Amino acid sequence: MNSEIWTIIAATGSYIPSNVVKNEDFLKNEFYDSNGKKIANNPDTINKFEEITGIKERRWADDNLVTSDIAFFAAEQAFNSSAIDKETIDYIIVAHNFGDVRFDNRRSDLVPSLAARVKARLGIKNPYTVAYDLPFGCPGWLQAVMQADFYIKSGVAKRALVIGAEILSRVSDPHDRDSMIYADGAGAVIFDGIRSNTPIGILSQISRSDTIAHSRMLWMDKSFNPDYPNEQLFLKMQGHNLYKYALQIVPGLVKESLDKAGVNLTDIKKVFIHQANNKMDEEILKRLFDLYGINNMKQVHIDNVMPMTISWLGNSSVATLPTLLDLMLKNKIQDHIVNKGDTAVLASVGAGMNVNAMVYKF
Repeated sequence: MNSEIWTIIAATGSYIPSNVVKNEDFLKNEFYDSNGKKIANNPDTINKFEEITGIKERRWADDNLVTSDIAFFAAEQAFNSSAIDKETIDYIIVAHNFGDVRFDNRRSDLVPSLAARVKARLGIKNPYTVAYDLPFGCPGWLQAVMQADFYIKSGVAKRALVIGAEILSRVSDPHDRDSMIYADGAGAVIFDGIRSNTPIGILSQISRSDTIAHSRMLWMDKSFNPDYPNEQLFLKMQGHNLYKYALQIVPGLVKESLDKAGVNLTDIKKVFIHQANNKMDEEILKRLFDLYGINNMKQVHIDNVMPMTISWLGNSSVATLPTLLDLMLKNKIQDHIVNKGDTAVLASVGAGMNVNAMVYKF
């Protein structure tokens, strides 16, 4: 086989905020429905939320930090955990959706790009280190990885830093029960291009956007509290419809990515999936197995195929996958380990309409 360029993970880093917000902390919130009617908020409500989502607690960023700050912290950790020269980075891509939202005014600040801010903060002088942002909903980080893979395999780039960072606590309505889902965090991965006679690193990738029927499942709107004192807009979600969309689309797209890579599900050691909802992710995995005629997940030759962090990190959007990878590769997730030669699937769904999947060989 002729030598080809393959994209591999060279280093990882993450930033997990120190502020722990437990489910019971939301008992002080007044919740309303979309019609402005006050709804019950008691221990039973909290317990039901945990049962459905798997979330017990989440992390929120300090008031003095913004998204570009925590993106920089994750990137800095990736460099500090490796011997990579920052000046050799060809692309810095930061996936996010709301820019730098400050605690004092809650307004989105997008200029200059967060990637440009991170590059400056890292002290990279190389003018050919191209820095830009990518908004793509929760699948944004994986989509940015796909772009980096194109650059590397085409020979345009040798090395790329891809960051997913978000502070969702600043855009969630404290009077909407969905606010309990959202969290803050950042993850960074440095990708290298290497020549190999055998497939390694990113083996396949695939994306789709279903905009006609599903582009309004997430939107920005006023607080559910009719007496909220200002005109600030908050993230809103048709959670049940998004749940149904994910179950309908994600398993098939993952199978497409496996078929494209020429890999069977039984060869997969791990499934890294966007940490959106524990019950949803488990159902996606079950339906994926069903597509291969595996009705009992115990038939698969490995245990604990899907590591999860949502119980203690919540849903930090674009940060969930790179953070999960960093924790996995640094052996910080109990009962999960990745060995050289293992093949994994990465998948993400979000923004109400975007889905992507990738097959990766370590």
